[in-house]
Amino acid sequence: MQSFYGTVLVVGATGRTGEWVVKRLQNHHIAYHLFVRSGAKALELFGPEVVDKLTIGSIENPEEIKAALSHADAVICTIGGNVTDPEAPPPSAIDRDGVIRLAKLAKEHGIKHFILVSSLAVTNPDHPMNKYGKVLTMKLEGENEVRRLYSDEGYSYTILRPGGLIDGPPMMHTLIFDTGDRITTGIIDRSDVAEAAVISLFTPAAHNLTFELIQSEAAPHSSLCHFFDISQS
Repeated sequence: MQSFYGTVLVVGATGRTGEWVVKRLQNHHIAYHLFVRSGAKALELFGPEVVDKLTIGSIENPEEIKAALSHADAVICTIGGNVTDPEAPPPSAIDRDGVIRLAKLAKEHGIKHFILVSSLAVTNPDHPMNKYGKVLTMKLEGENEVRRLYSDEGYSYTILRPGGLIDGPPMMHTLIFDTGDRITTGIIDRSDVAEAAVISLFTPAAHNLTFELIQSEAAPHSSLCHFFDISQS
């Protein structure tokens, strides 16, 4: 299988989806660097072998972001505000401003590929999730800036809008991918979202598109690449 040659910066690597992104990068033997808030948590999750692959910092700090980007040829961003914690930064600071700051700085660094994990239903302002700091609207505004910045010739983006995230092993379900915001509900394993994010680096059918994705029936797959080809849907 084709792969990606370069180093991928995983932003939000110690989150539950970010952890799977790291595992899938390891599975594909793709080099990676981690931008995390807690080095201790990263070492706990991934072991001492990542000690030289860490930049510790905040998505709210441009200089710390720049330090992380200096190690990167591509970015996979899995960050999301903690809407259940009143002490945490609001979604506007993370899901909108943080993503926009990261995308702008990555573009300035000449990074060619940007993959963003967003959420199903971001275009529905009346969705119940939007009661929490308008989190879906904030995610949409972050998406919009990624699309604007990375639509230039020579650059590419992939935005993934998964359904409700659950825990399970990767590539054990048939997936439904679509564009145009026509999927309104569904679930998907975090591991499959992570795999989709990783393979989008080297899957041309994934480039410069925004996908909604959920799982359907149980069935093992050796690859998820073909799910990006929705030209017949």
